[in-house]
Amino acid sequence: MDLDLRKLRYFTAVAEHGQFGRAARELFITQPVLSRQIRAFEQELGCELFTRTTRSVELTAAGRQLYQEAQRITTAVDAAVRRVQEAARGERRLVVAFSPGLHVSEAIREFSARHPHVTVDVLPLRWWEQDAPLRDGRAHVGYLRHPFDATGLRTVPIGRETKVACLPATHRLADRASLTTADLAGEPVLDARTRRTSSLDEKFELIASGQGIALVPVSITGSYSRPDLRYLPVTDSAPVETCLAVPQGEQTDPVPEFLSIATTALRRAGSPTGHGCRLEHPRTGPAT
Repeated sequence: MDLDLRKLRYFTAVAEHGQFGRAARELFITQPVLSRQIRAFEQELGCELFTRTTRSVELTAAGRQLYQEAQRITTAVDAAVRRVQEAARGERRLVVAFSPGLHVSEAIREFSARHPHVTVDVLPLRWWEQDAPLRDGRAHVGYLRHPFDATGLRTVPIGRETKVACLPATHRLADRASLTTADLAGEPVLDARTRRTSSLDEKFELIASGQGIALVPVSITGSYSRPDLRYLPVTDSAPVETCLAVPQGEQTDPVPEFLSIATTALRRAGSPTGHGCRLEHPRTGPAT
């Protein structure tokens, strides 16, 4: 079957409002029309998407799965339409995504000096999403930390970051100069597997309130300095690999040129003689 994007957007509106009436008003259509469109969509898919009551609707298991898929699909379609419109207007635009704590400004400055007619936008990433904008078309290039799903992506190693333990200032270990992983055994760790948070602000607020600890890359600490948190080096913790990433086979101008400039600029910035001493220079190795 062909997926009807209009019905998919109708479904998304109902899922987000939990009610046909409000969703219909947002979509500028009548409620009966919206109800018929959703019923038709369910018949096309061969499953119910909502459990309906007189006052509200709730997503079924199939509906919850479709809602997750719909967000990716509509984002990718919107990005594709934007790129087509930019091409029609003769615009040249590059979107660079970056993980929290990583700084791509030096690479952008050098690229823009050589390519002043290319508009460069930046996309700050939520700590748990990493590669998603490269897959759905929101970004052309990503400056990321491993681990992430590198399937279908070309990655170029940039450097290594040490990890530090983030603890509440009242923690029993907070006055130590450094820690080992053995010191942290049995501590509740806040990560994507144990408690997924929507932002680093939320994560650090939970840590400060005594809900757990976290191991974070050292570059994040400068942006989240606060008196109720302590950052301590973990001497035997494995470093975090940083890299540039682009979709496999991506050769659209000006991505290859930016990748070349950014690789040199970011490695230099992370070397002991560069501006950022937090990153270790990588051993030379082929892009993957």
